[in-house]
Amino acid sequence: MFTLYDDHAAAVGRDVIGKQRDFAMGRWSEERLAAHQLDAFGATLDHVRENSPFYQRHLAKAPARLASLSAEDLAAFPFTTKDDLRAAQQDVLSRPLSKAWIFYETTGTTGAVTPCPRDNTDSLHNNAVLTSHYETILRPYGEDQFIGVSGPTEMHAFGDTFGDVCRNIGLAVAKMWPHSPMVGFDRALAAIREIPLTGLFCTPGMALTLAKKAVAAGLDPARDLPVEVLMLTGELASPALLVAIGELWGGRAYNALYASQEASVLGAAGADGHLYAVPVINHYEVIDPSGDAAVEPDADGVLTGELVVTSLYQGLKPLVRYRTGDLVRMRAAAPGRTLPAPVLEVLGRTRDEMSVGGHSVTGYDLENLLLSPFGGYVDYQVVLDSDDDGTDRLTLRFETPDGTAPRTDDAALAAVRDRLGVAVDVELGSMGSITSTGAMVSWKAARVVDRRTGRDAESAAARALAAARS
Repeated sequence: MFTLYDDHAAAVGRDVIGKQRDFAMGRWSEERLAAHQLDAFGATLDHVRENSPFYQRHLAKAPARLASLSAEDLAAFPFTTKDDLRAAQQDVLSRPLSKAWIFYETTGTTGAVTPCPRDNTDSLHNNAVLTSHYETILRPYGEDQFIGVSGPTEMHAFGDTFGDVCRNIGLAVAKMWPHSPMVGFDRALAAIREIPLTGLFCTPGMALTLAKKAVAAGLDPARDLPVEVLMLTGELASPALLVAIGELWGGRAYNALYASQEASVLGAAGADGHLYAVPVINHYEVIDPSGDAAVEPDADGVLTGELVVTSLYQGLKPLVRYRTGDLVRMRAAAPGRTLPAPVLEVLGRTRDEMSVGGHSVTGYDLENLLLSPFGGYVDYQVVLDSDDDGTDRLTLRFETPDGTAPRTDDAALAAVRDRLGVAVDVELGSMGSITSTGAMVSWKAARVVDRRTGRDAESAAARALAAARS
């Protein structure tokens, strides 16, 4: 309703909604998209140079404007890093903090907390894109939906963003934080049944934890809980894990959003289940994570490397050439897909890559490979050991609803062993709270116990958070 009181915000909202709808419906040519991105990139440069103390220093030696968005032209502009944001704090902002409508911040579990406020321009651009994407997913479930939103903290954008997007679509929302002592998992499960909730926005870890709590209460999530669609975000979510969560709940699970507190929305799901880039509001680069050069596409036209983004809207905290620290695979837009945008696969953080059996593998690919042969579990963890001769051994720990072994495709498991070149054992047990910390710390700290290496800071942070939750 605030746009009824703010003519400028109303105009911004109408403009971005119109652009996103036209783009999503395939009405933009490649030339129009290229022109939009070049113009908006230049506008962001002007905006931050005029208003952000950090970028006034950071871009002091960069050229005034861009002739194009080629790798050669972009190389004249320095990257923005997570360390830059931690050091600069509010100096990164391009408008006074008092001009925000809401204040968020990063969790600070793996580094200094950084401010992530939003103004109306920020939220209108991001939420318009999400509304465009999610109405294609949620409308087929009917008009009488009630969606649960379970985010990590009150100072995170999760609840406000998804609450607003659902309201845009015309869906009722219940915001609940199961980790809050005033709510708890028992009350959350009761609310799911009593309202009843037909959908959930949450992390993959939360979906599994809620299911475990339901099983402990004598419930079968697929039979006894009304949820039909799970919109998952905040953690690594491979196709194999999405299938397992969907089966567990008796619904469909989507990798709904790729975003960060710092950079906001970077990718959103379409009705076909793919995660799509959102080029109306972001410019994307894919670079060599060990350097700064743009990567070349492979024989199939796929770019694999670290994602770099620039905000194409001029809000409170636009970022220029921000190194996300995330590994991605980006596939060019293709006919027949839900949206005319590149498809993203988010492979995990650059530091989450690991060596298994002498093979370098990303968290996304490792999870997808290891979980593909299995079904019927409510949680999992990967344990890595090495023998005296340096040979790697891998154990998959599963927690199942009834304590029996997970359903296993032996042929697929043999293929996993051949692919990794290591023995893969399976054992049963309880994971505890450590696996619920992925969104707050990292997938690797939550899901991997690597006994071949010493404990790192992220693992220690995950254990401390798990202990607090227990």
